[in-house]
Amino acid sequence: MQLSFLRPLYDRPGPWCSVYLDASADTEDAKPALDLRWRALQSRLTEQGADEASIAALDRVIRGHDPMVGDYGLAVFASHGRVVLSEYLSAPPLRDLASFGPLPHVMPLLAQRGEQVAWVRVVADRIGADAMAVSAGGVPRRAHVAGRDEFPLRRVNQGGWSQSRYQRAAMEAWHQNAGDVTAATVELADRVGADVVVVAGDVRATGMIAAQMPERWQDLVVRTDAGSRAGGADQSLLDDLTVQTIAEVADQRITAALNRFGVQEDVGAGLDAVVSALQRNQVDTMLIVDDPSANGELWIGPEPTEIAVDPEQLAAMSVADPQRVRADAALVRALVGTDAALTVLGADEAPQLADGVGAVLRYVDPSTPGRGNG
Repeated sequence: MQLSFLRPLYDRPGPWCSVYLDASADTEDAKPALDLRWRALQSRLTEQGADEASIAALDRVIRGHDPMVGDYGLAVFASHGRVVLSEYLSAPPLRDLASFGPLPHVMPLLAQRGEQVAWVRVVADRIGADAMAVSAGGVPRRAHVAGRDEFPLRRVNQGGWSQSRYQRAAMEAWHQNAGDVTAATVELADRVGADVVVVAGDVRATGMIAAQMPERWQDLVVRTDAGSRAGGADQSLLDDLTVQTIAEVADQRITAALNRFGVQEDVGAGLDAVVSALQRNQVDTMLIVDDPSANGELWIGPEPTEIAVDPEQLAAMSVADPQRVRADAALVRALVGTDAALTVLGADEAPQLADGVGAVLRYVDPSTPGRGNG
């Protein structure tokens, strides 16, 4: 998971108010229920010493939210009277939460986001196509690719002296339309950095589009005859297939991270090793087991790489007045500050991960702590 979307949270000084709340709505009482939950969290922030300006900024955003039908949540972060980031959660948080501290409490958000897969989906027929592209962590972008000429795209009835001429015209138009759709699909895929391209709809149209995709995209194309551009068509099967495809890509990415970690496990396992690697700007991807009950702490200085398991380490780095903060908050800040990635694991995915954390390193040299002599 790339964490650049969190950068605004670390471009401003703390302290930070971090709020997670259930915003689900299925009745007319949704708005009053949301207000009631928010009032309880307001009280918790006040008890923790949060400033009035930040609470007021949160109040404007949360009370101004118009509940949508369905089960979902909100994550909102504010500092010095300004809401810097607000995100929808695809499901309600495990529990409503409000915290006030030197760093934003982002781990619940990251655990729920999981691996973000950028994707493009094209639903095509022999006239044109409708496309949707979603960047990792982004919002859907839609495009309509119209056919060049709708008339030749319908085969004429069997028989008649003009049959072969019209069929040739139809095939030429289909190929032209497929070329237009392919070009638009590639443009969308390039724009969002797609990890997978789902090409759905008419079997002949999807075949033409897939065949014309550039070689660099061929291995990322998934074809299906599910879906239709027809108004009112049931797209549930296509939606299910899209979700399954995205989930498979996410699983492959997690497996790849675990395999890379396995090769370097002797130098990247455990909290001490990860902290040491972050100090050296050495982490490519950090692995962490999602544990909502975790309450460990680390010490930090002003810079992202000023992170340590005890204040003496920071003193040796000439850091004055170190702060004690949540361990996961300190780790994520260091990842964002060093352009490193994060992979969040379930407890059953890495049961042997020491301290529930590990790192895939960008490089290993003789000075790397824990490096073997071989």
